[in-house]
Amino acid sequence: MNLKRLSLGLLAAIAFACPSLAGELAAPEDRVVLTVSGAIDNTNAPDGAEFDLAMLDALPQDSVTGRTPWYDDSRTFSGPLISAILEAVGAHGKALRVTAVNDYSAEIPVSDIEDYPVILATRIDGATLSVREKGPGFVIYPFDKAPELYNEKYFGRSVWQVTSIEIF
Repeated sequence: MNLKRLSLGLLAAIAFACPSLAGELAAPEDRVVLTVSGAIDNTNAPDGAEFDLAMLDALPQDSVTGRTPWYDDSRTFSGPLISAILEAVGAHGKALRVTAVNDYSAEIPVSDIEDYPVILATRIDGATLSVREKGPGFVIYPFDKAPELYNEKYFGRSVWQVTSIEIF
């Protein structure tokens, strides 16, 4: 993990810890769009950590612009770095199980998150992703910056309509 991403992740963890010694995050003030559970230290709910859109927006962000198999034209996806989400919850596992609204899930090794700036897109071309547009969250690899990721292996890990991430 490079120093810049580590620093951003640490800032995110500090911003969301309240208090950090208690291992709790601030409670969401709006509709919960993501629940993170499993091997985490920082929680704000009985079953893990819950995030509303504003909480996700407060984390370090990135964007990916280009063509994907899911859209006919070039699009810009933006949202928090998954590494920042993991830092905020104090994750300590080797893999993520990312699950969608329809219970589809995919396993993503933590090494993907360490090696690439993978995002949980919450916006497409600046507009908040609706469930109809593959929201509330869509795992997007940096296909524009790392063309070697543009293949079926990573397309299968690019879960859309994400509602939960389990760390194990």
